[in-house]
Order: sequence, then C-alpha cells, then structure tokens
Amino acid sequence: MPKRSQEMLMDLWLSLLLVWITCVLSVSMTPIIGQSKSTQTGGSAVVASGVGEGQRLLSRAKRGWVWNQMFVLEEFSGPDPILVGRLHTDKVENDTARYSLSGEGAGTIFAINEKTGDIHAMKRLDREEKAEYTLTAKVTNAITGQLLEPMTEFIIKVQDINDNAPKFTEGPYHAAVEEMSAVGTSVITVTATDADDPVYGNSAKLVYSILEGQPYFSVDPNSATIRIALHGMDREMREDYQVVIQAKDMGGHMGGLSGTTTVSITLQDINDNPPKFSKSLYEFVIPEDLPLGKEGGKVKANDRDIGENAKSTYSIIEGDDQGVFEIITNATTQEGILQLRKPLDYESKRNYTLKVEATNIRSEPRSNGPFKDTATVKIVVEDSDEPPVFSKPMYLLEVDENAPINKIIGTVTARDPDATGSPIRYFIDRHTDLERQFNINVDNGRITLAKPLDRETDMWHNITVTATEVRNHSQISRAVVAIRVMDINDNAPEFATEYEAFLCENGKPGQVIQTVSAVDKDDPIQGHYFDYRLVPEMLNNPNFTIKNNQDNSISVLAKHDTFRRQKQEMYFLPIIVTDNGNPPMSSTNTLTIRVCGCSKDGIVQSCNVEAYVLPIGLSMGALIAILACIILLLVIVVLFVTLRRHKNEPLIIKDDEDVRENIIRYDDEGGGEEDTEAFDIATLQNPDGINGYLPRKDIKPDLQFMPRKLVFKKKKKTVNNKGGHLFVNFLE
Repeated sequence: MPKRSQEMLMDLWLSLLLVWITCVLSVSMTPIIGQSKSTQTGGSAVVASGVGEGQRLLSRAKRGWVWNQMFVLEEFSGPDPILVGRLHTDKVENDTARYSLSGEGAGTIFAINEKTGDIHAMKRLDREEKAEYTLTAKVTNAITGQLLEPMTEFIIKVQDINDNAPKFTEGPYHAAVEEMSAVGTSVITVTATDADDPVYGNSAKLVYSILEGQPYFSVDPNSATIRIALHGMDREMREDYQVVIQAKDMGGHMGGLSGTTTVSITLQDINDNPPKFSKSLYEFVIPEDLPLGKEGGKVKANDRDIGENAKSTYSIIEGDDQGVFEIITNATTQEGILQLRKPLDYESKRNYTLKVEATNIRSEPRSNGPFKDTATVKIVVEDSDEPPVFSKPMYLLEVDENAPINKIIGTVTARDPDATGSPIRYFIDRHTDLERQFNINVDNGRITLAKPLDRETDMWHNITVTATEVRNHSQISRAVVAIRVMDINDNAPEFATEYEAFLCENGKPGQVIQTVSAVDKDDPIQGHYFDYRLVPEMLNNPNFTIKNNQDNSISVLAKHDTFRRQKQEMYFLPIIVTDNGNPPMSSTNTLTIRVCGCSKDGIVQSCNVEAYVLPIGLSMGALIAILACIILLLVIVVLFVTLRRHKNEPLIIKDDEDVRENIIRYDDEGGGEEDTEAFDIATLQNPDGINGYLPRKDIKPDLQFMPRKLVFKKKKKTVNNKGGHLFVNFLE
C-alpha cells in the first residue's frame, strides 16, 4: 500500500505540472489574439490570465474584452483558495475599475477581487458532479458606476484528475457454457465504467485482466469478453467455476485505479456419456401364473449425464422370438421393467435367456458413439397350480325358438394345464341366467334348453360358464357363451296401425280411400313379403276392392260414387294378410271406412249423420245445450204437477180393516149438523197444521191444543158430534 500511495502522489504532481504548462502557453498567446481582434473592434482590452500566482500580466491600451476559458483542477484541497484567473481592463489608468461576477457559483464557489480582478475557487470541486461553470464578468467605474466594458460570459472548466476507480455496475455475473466447448468459445462479456473524463488523458481508459480462473478461462483486455482457454472441459469432472475479472484505468499503467467483479460460470451438460448397466447379468424367477402386464423384474443402466441426456430406452434384442416378454421404461426411475405379453407355461418352456439393450434417447453429434449398452437377462419359470383353460375364450351357439325342452344347444370344454390333470366341473353363473332358461352338464359341459324361447322377446342370451378343478376348487376359469335364438315363422302379420279410412260422398269410382301396410314380428332371412286378399264372403263386395302396390302395401278403392251417409254411415272391410314364411301365417284385420261430407276439393268436412238435421249455423254443442235445457224444464214441470196433485188429494181410507180414531175433547157444546162454524172439516183432510191439526175458529187460542186419545175401530167410517165429543176415524 505505501508503494501504491507514492505512485498515486507522483501521478498527481505530474498532472498538475502538465496543467500549469498548458495554462502558461495559453496566456502567452492571448496578446496576439487580442491584437488581431483590436484592429476590428477598436476597443480597449481586458486580459484573462490563467492559473498560477506568478503569471505575467500582458495588456495593451485601447483594447476591449479578451476572454479565454479558465481551468481549475478538481479535488484541489490546499490551505488557501486556488487562483483560477484574472480579469483586467486598460480603459482606465488608475485604480478606479471595479470587477464583479455573476452566474453559476458566483459568490459561493468562485470569488473575485473587485480591485485586481483575481478569481479564486473557494471550495474543492468535483468534475464528476459538475464539469464546467458559466459566469458573467462586469467591470464598472468605481466613481461613476458606469460600465467600462460590455458584460461578457466566460466558462470555467474543471479539469479531471484520476480520482474514480472503474466499477462493474451489473456484477456479480452468472454465465453458462456447454462442456467440451472449443478453445476460444465466448462465454460472457462484462462491462466496467469509469466516472473520470474519457476525453482528457487516460483516466477513463480501461484494460481488463483475469485474476482468478486460469487456466480454464481468459479475458480480452479491451472488450472484456471471457472465453474458453482449456480444451476438453468436462462437466462430469467439474461443473462450476469462479472467475475474477479486473478492470484498470490509465490504460493499465502503474498508478491506475482498478475494480474487480466475480463471474460464476457453469458448464452445461451434453450427451457425452453412454448408459451403462450396473451388472452384465440379471437373473429372475417368474411364476407361470404371473398376470399379463405385471412386473417380472427390473434392470437399470446408469448415465453420468443429467436431464434429457441421461434418459434411455430399453429393448429386447435377442432371445424372445415368440414375443412372450416386453420391457418398458419407467420415466421417473429410468429403470427397465420386464413384463409379460403372453402367458407363461411351465409345462412347455421353463427357461428364457434374453439380451436387453439400453439406448440414449438423445444423441450428440460432437461426441463419439455408440450411446448404448447391453446386458443378459436369464429367466426361470416357476411352476404354479393354474386354473382350467377353455378351448375358446368365447363360444357362439344357435338354437331355434321352437326348440323342445332339454334340447342340446352346444358343448364347452376346458382342461387343467398342469401336469396333474385334475378333472373339471362345469357350472352356469346364474347371475347371467336369472330366468334359468339353460342347464349344463357338470361333467361334460353340455348345454341344454330348460325353458321355451321366444326370439321376439330375447334374440340373444349371454351366459357365463365356469370351469372348476375337482382337486382345487379355488382354481376357476370363466368363459362367455353367446346363444342366438333363431327365428321361425310363428307370428302372423297384422296391420301396421289401427286404420280408419274416410270416404267422400262425392268421390269418384276407383278413388284411393286408404293405403294399408302390415308388419310381422318375425325376421325371415329372405325378408318379408305379404299377400293381401278380401275374405271369401267379401269377394263380390259391390262397394270396395283392393289393389296390390308391389311394396308390401295395398290401396283400398271405391267401386261407385253413390255412398250416402243417410243410407249407411260406416262400412267394415275385412282383409286377410298372409306372410311368406314356412308354414305361412295369416290374420284377418278389419278396415273401418266412414262416409263423410267433403268439399269440392275432396277435403273432409263432416262425417256424422246428424249434420243433415242441424239448422244452418248451429253447432252440435249448441244443439245439445238447448236439448238439455228443454229436458230440465220438462222435469221441473212434472215435479210441480206431481206435488200439486199430492197436496190436493182427499183423505181416502184404502183399507177398511185398518182404522184409527182420534178423540178430541172440548167443553163447548156442538151445534149439531147445522153448526158449520164449530169445526172445519178441512182439518181432517189437511194434516199440515201444528201436530197435524188446523186451528179451531170458535175456540180460544189457549184451548186449541188438548191431549188426544187414539181409538181404533173397525168397519166403520163416521164423524160423530155428540155431547161435546168428536170421533174421527183415520186410516192407519
């Protein structure tokens, strides 16, 4: 460090000396420049002097302002203010001139002696903060205050010194380059900056060098590009590197300032390593009953590369001519999983020797192959108690729908593949034959019919048959048996729908009334063909005939045009439909034909006979309503008449043997037969009064209701009025 400080101090003094010499030369040339300008302006001159206390002042009379740029060194820190320059005018001979400054930093950074014009820097300046200052000089007469010269601007520039070290503003850096890259391959370019003046001197001229990272990397001294410097850099040997780069100003010469940064460089993987099996021979014992697709063993080839470059695929290249095995790759563990594609059979083959190959998925042109490896896999098949094996995985049987009970439909067979050869028993899984339509012989697997079949109900029956070893009931196999019910002609054809035809009264002979088609539930192989004919008693039918349309349909035609609703409103036409089965089946279907009134265009308007008796403009609903009202009125009249007749009917004793007598007691003496006021005979005829009595006209109201006594007599109907006792005979 002391040596470094001495070098910096010496560089500083050299810089000051160069500045001082430059300023002296500049001031020495000023009178000459002023003289050339005075011939044009004819004014007085003011001379601005440069740096230095002992600088010689040159002036000439009758000259105007002459100014130059003034310079001051940055970072000057002497005990006294530093003299920047001097202003002077020769328009006055005495000391009456007064100098003043205005502008940037006037009075704070820069101060002027108003009598001598000397300008001093009062503070230490930093060029990196402000490189120049613009000020205005003014000279006035101290007595009159008038301007002696026009106000003039001038610039004070801050001269740079090497006081800023280079900096890497973006560091630390991270970079990556592929392994095995050629020497000179660019890795990354770093950049340093220097705050010093790049124009003046070499303070900002940078040179780069590498402090750490040799011999693997190098750096270009001017562009700062880091490059590969060593051949064959292998990531598998070393992956990460730390490189220290230095930037030094002053062109890298002694006394320059420097800065450093760190660059972390990672080697990227390429596929330069082949896969390698951990061992050359693998041995596995696999039971013969191992399910297909299940794991039988694992192999693995390791790869020193990483990522996609380390991925491999496995394949069987020898020893599996029958395609019994397959090997797949586990993408997560990069292992080869050995599986079965076909079942193993201990009785037929007990050993296998396979050759397995592992190959990289990606290849690298810059690396020498091959990127593969092989290993041998020996497999020993272990004997297992296997379940029975059906001769077919699925059976297809056929049976006619009219087949008799116990008819043999077909036979299924299974065997025990083991050397012991256990007998087999057969059963039907009743979950697949809920209606128990089939049976099976447990010993020979013969399937028979248990219930009648109907193809039109179920065309297919899928049942499951199980085969079980007699010696080991846990060994069970299953097979699907599909039974197809074959069709026979057991269904007669019939009309496709319930037809109802309409015939216009004004129709023409030969007019098509209705097109009729038929359907048949049977499904013959040759297809359906239907024959239509009228019943024998309708062959000479004078009203209708049929016509075959040659497409399994017929048209019903009218024979004349004299159909009238008043004569016959509805006709029934029986038609026999016969199919082409063996034996043929037929059915008689009746077509209903209604006679209707139609418009001139043949559009049906009304098919009821009542339409002829309806008044014009009166609908059937209105007529029914009117008729209902009339019936209701008639019922009311009949009831009214009946009630009136019942009310006015005199009391008649129909049975002389059944007579009852009411005795009414009162204290008034009757007037005999001539007394018509004493009692109203209508009372006896009208029982609608209170308790069956009407009030007396000649008795007080409080005496009208008296206790009565019923007297029953026979064979006599009289009304007596004797001695205050009234005897009345009533029918029971």
